[in-house]
Amino acid sequence: MESDIIVGLDIGTTKIVAMVGKRNEHGKIEILGYGKASSLGVKRGVVANIDRTVQSIKTAIEEAEKNAEVVISHVHVGIAGQHIKSLQHHGVISREDYETEITQKDIDNLTQEMYKLVMLPGEEIIHALPQEYNIDNERGIKDPVGMCGRRMEANYHIITGQIAAAKNIYKCVSRANLETSSLILEPLASAEAVLSPEEKEAGVALVDIGGGTTDIAIFHEGIIRHTAVIALGGDIITEDIKEGCSIIKDQAEMLKIRFGSALASESRENEIVSIPGLRGRDPKEISLKNLANIIQARMEDIVEHIFYEIKNSGYAKKLIGGIVVTGGGAKLTHVAQLIEYITGLDTRIGYPNEHLAKGADEVASPMYATSVGLVIKGFENLDLQRAKKQAENNQHTHQPKPISTPRGSIFDAIFAKTKGFFEDDNEKNN
Repeated sequence: MESDIIVGLDIGTTKIVAMVGKRNEHGKIEILGYGKASSLGVKRGVVANIDRTVQSIKTAIEEAEKNAEVVISHVHVGIAGQHIKSLQHHGVISREDYETEITQKDIDNLTQEMYKLVMLPGEEIIHALPQEYNIDNERGIKDPVGMCGRRMEANYHIITGQIAAAKNIYKCVSRANLETSSLILEPLASAEAVLSPEEKEAGVALVDIGGGTTDIAIFHEGIIRHTAVIALGGDIITEDIKEGCSIIKDQAEMLKIRFGSALASESRENEIVSIPGLRGRDPKEISLKNLANIIQARMEDIVEHIFYEIKNSGYAKKLIGGIVVTGGGAKLTHVAQLIEYITGLDTRIGYPNEHLAKGADEVASPMYATSVGLVIKGFENLDLQRAKKQAENNQHTHQPKPISTPRGSIFDAIFAKTKGFFEDDNEKNN
């Protein structure tokens, strides 16, 4: 069915990626094709130029349509940026009686209440993620569907963002002649792509080093515990190389990718690379030891910010799974060793092949973790919608069956609320 083809749209600082996927009979994701374009209108994860961003989205979508041989109309879009914040909140609802079983509708009602919380001016709730439930005096319940009880409580991880930033994303997608099916926090998408259920249970910190921002998501006992966005990424390393070596930005980026290392001690003193001079000028010789020193100084700064967020979450000593680093910045040589050295936590590079079918080697790179994760989240959302419809149908005939909610995929409330807001606004502007 065409409805079972999901498209993830990662609007990043350095690149925009449209990933097209479908699910095979084994439940694995098959990537049908993808498109990539340079991101010219995004700064630090936030849209800064509408027209340029729209053009980049169109370019990526056209390439994805050509490669996947499909027509794309709906996309699941990622959101990130320094404006993203998170907080904890406790929700309570009282049910009419003890006898009837708790249904998915009860859970949705409680979640819906979370979206009514009063935020600071200009802020909107993006996700309200349930952590654990309390039914009467029974605590620590992960899935209360089918249980009996009068008072249902839940701890929620609330993720907020600037309305203007989300509105600009919707506007860009709309102007590219696409419809936004869901808006998903990018570190949650990356986590779905690169983390195993065992790691989430044991305790793990997902660190996604992008071009403009570094995103963090901390899991423990299978539950999202902390999220944060740091306004530092790979682009600032490129800027440091550009300034430190007195070269242009494109050359600095090429040096970082091809010869860069996060550990200066691993570079030899006598290794030199020659950079072509500008307009007939003499070539410039760059010491790889000096290059690594520049990179290490900035990476240490980024890792200190990461470690601060991990300690601030209160879970630093509970992360048996250590740190999983992904994103384009994870491709930097020796980055895992540097993170491990500074934090003292086991670190590995996260590749988005956990849920991919065989033959998807081309996208099994850390730089595509968010894009693949958006496709996975899209399927979770689709499953949730179908499960709700099935539950509604069952309610008319017999007692509802227990329905488990995929962790972190409760998006219906925010889309119903914010999409209407953006559509109304667009009508006014037109």
